[in-house]
Amino acid sequence: MSTPYPFTAIVGQDDLRLGLLLNAVSPAVGGVLVRGEKGTAKSTAVRALAALMPEVPVVPGCRFSCDPGSPDPACPDGPHAEAAGVSRAARTVELPVGASEDRLVGALDIERALSEGVKAFEPGLLADAHRGILYVDEVNLLHDHLVDLLLDAAAMGASYVEREGVSVRHAARFLLVGTMNPEEGELRPQLLDRFGLTVEVSASRDTDERVEVVRRRLAYDDDPEGFAARWAGEEGALRERIAAARVLLPRVVLSDGVLRQIAATCAAFEVDGMRADIVMARTATALAAWAGREEVTADDVRQAALLALPHRRRRNPFDAPGLDEDKLDQTLDEAGPQEDGSDDDDPDPGPDGGGDGGGGGGVPPQADGDRTPPSASQSDDTSSPAPESAPDTPGQPAGGEQQPVAVAEPFRTKMLSVPGLGEGAAGRRSRARTEHGRTTGAVRPQGALTKLHLAATVQAAAPHQRARGRSGRGLVVRRDDLRQATREGREGNLVLFVVDASGSMAARQRMSAVKGAVLSLLLDAYQRRDKVGLVTFRGKEADVALPPTSSVDAAAARLESLPTGGRTPLAAGLLKAHDVLRVERLRDPSRRPLLVVVTDGRATGGPEPVALAGRAGRLHRSEGTASVVVDCESGYVRLGLAGELARELGGTAVTLDELRADSIAGLVKDVTAAGRAA
Repeated sequence: MSTPYPFTAIVGQDDLRLGLLLNAVSPAVGGVLVRGEKGTAKSTAVRALAALMPEVPVVPGCRFSCDPGSPDPACPDGPHAEAAGVSRAARTVELPVGASEDRLVGALDIERALSEGVKAFEPGLLADAHRGILYVDEVNLLHDHLVDLLLDAAAMGASYVEREGVSVRHAARFLLVGTMNPEEGELRPQLLDRFGLTVEVSASRDTDERVEVVRRRLAYDDDPEGFAARWAGEEGALRERIAAARVLLPRVVLSDGVLRQIAATCAAFEVDGMRADIVMARTATALAAWAGREEVTADDVRQAALLALPHRRRRNPFDAPGLDEDKLDQTLDEAGPQEDGSDDDDPDPGPDGGGDGGGGGGVPPQADGDRTPPSASQSDDTSSPAPESAPDTPGQPAGGEQQPVAVAEPFRTKMLSVPGLGEGAAGRRSRARTEHGRTTGAVRPQGALTKLHLAATVQAAAPHQRARGRSGRGLVVRRDDLRQATREGREGNLVLFVVDASGSMAARQRMSAVKGAVLSLLLDAYQRRDKVGLVTFRGKEADVALPPTSSVDAAAARLESLPTGGRTPLAAGLLKAHDVLRVERLRDPSRRPLLVVVTDGRATGGPEPVALAGRAGRLHRSEGTASVVVDCESGYVRLGLAGELARELGGTAVTLDELRADSIAGLVKDVTAAGRAA
C-alpha cells in the first residue's frame, strides 16, 4: 500500500482543510463538496484525511462494520452475540464515476432467492464506507440516480435495497466528500443542497507558496516514507486534536441568541427549506469544539455561513456560488444580542490552529460564467449593419466585425428530441433503453441479472415443473428461466449549436434575440443533462467556439462574448459541425447528437455558396443526424432560405417565436416525423 501524502504538509487551501476537518469532528455536518480547477490538491487532501481519522471498533466477521458496543439490530449479518470487538483503521472508499447501482448499494442473488428462498446479499460500496469516508471524485459526472441514492443514504444513515419483494436494510453512516471541476459541468441546485458544506479551491498566485508546493511534492515523490516520517509529529498532533474535539462536541452549547442569528442569516439570504439552518447549527457547533470552546460565538456562525450557504444561493443554473460578506456582517449584527458579553478572542477555527480559518472562504473567484451585461445604450442600438461587400471602415474591426451585444431575456423552450430509441447516458431528453424507467418487456440476461421480470420468469419456468419433479409449493427455477426486465426512460444527447454570426445577423436588436434563444436552449440542455458544443461561422471560416462538454455555463459564457460581422460561410459551419460530430461518435458512440442550426439561411462567399450549403446539409442527412433549423429571418420580405436548409438537412425549421414553449403544440412531433423521413 502506498504511503499517502500527509494532510499537514498541504500548502495553503485553508478552506478545503477546514471543511474536511469539521466533518471529521462531526460527520452530522453532512459532508463537503470541493469545487475547483484541476491540480489544486482536492483528491490529495481527501485521501490524506483518512490517516487522521480515529480507529474504528468493529464486530469480527461483520461485513457491515457494526459497532460491538451497539450493533445494528437489523444488520443482515446479525444478530451479533456479545463479543470483544477488533479495531481497524477508518476506510476511505472511492466511488468510480462509471459504477453501477448494484455496485453502490449491493446486489441480491435473485436466482437463490427464488429457488432456495434465501436472502443472499452481496454488500456494496455503501456498506464498505460505513463509519469511514466515501469519496466521489468528479461527482458532477456521476449519473443522477446514483447521486440520489448516495445522498439519500447519507441523509438517512441507512441503505435500503429492494428487489422484487425482497428487502435488505443496513446502516450506512459515512463522511461524504465529493470533488468536481465546474468547467466539466455543474451539479443540479437540489443536489448541491444535499452537501453540508461547499468550499472553492484554486491555485495560489503567490510565487513563494507555489515554490513550496513544488518543493514538497518533489520531496514526497523521491521518498514517500521519509517525507511522511518528517511530518509524523504534526500528523499526530492533528489526530489528537480531532479526537479531543469529538469528545468536547456533545458539551458545546448552542444558545437561543446564536440560533436566532443562524435563522436570520438563512432568511436574509433567502435559502430554500430548513436544511441550511440545521447545517449551519451543526457546523457552528463543530467550529466551537474544534477551537476547544463549549459555547458557540458569532464568529462561528459567520464562518459556518461562509461554508454552508454559498452553494445554496444559486437561483440560475449559470450563477456562480457566492455570498455577500457585507450583507452577512450586517445581518449578524442586527440579529445579535443587544449586549455582547463575549470578548472577541481569537476563536482559532482554522486547521493550523491560528488565523481566521482560511480568510472566510466560500466566496469563489470570478469564473468565466460571471458576465456583466453591456450598457443599455448598446442594446438600444438598432442601426442596420453595413453591406457585406462594403470595405472595412476606419474605427471598425477587420472584416466588418462588431462588438458583442447583450443577450435577450431567456424563455422556456419547446422540447427538441432525437427520434428513435437510444441507449445513451441517462438524461431527460430523448427516449432510450435505460436501467430506470417504465418496464416495456423482458429478455434473456446477457450477464449478471440486475432487474428481474418476475412474470416473464414464472411464465418461462411454469411449463417445465412436472419434468423437473416439482412436488411442493415452491417453483423450481433454473438459470435459463430468468428474464431481465427491459425498461424505457430518457437519455441525454449531444446538442451541437451551429450559430450564424455573420453580417446578415449583426443588427443588434436581432442578434440579441438570437443569443437569447440560444441561451434558452442552453438552459433547457442543462436541465435535461445534455452535453453541448458551439460552432460559429462568419467571415471566411467556421470555428469551434466550444468543443462538446458537460459545462453548459461555459457555452453560455462563449455565447455572451460572440462577435459578429463579415460574410456568411454557411457551408463551412455545417462542415465544421460534421467534423465535430464525427469525432464525438468515436469518443462516445452511445450518445446521439441533435444539430441545432441558428441562421437566416443566407449563404455568401465563394462560388455557389447556397448549393454548397445544400450539399453540406445532405451530408448530415445521409448520416441520420437529427436536426432543427431556428429561422432568424426577419422583415416583411422573407426568402425562406432557412426552410430550404431544413429540408436539405432532413429536419424541420422553426422561427424564434415558435421556439417558445407556449407557442405551438406539435413541435416535438414535427421534429421527430422529419427525422424519420430522413
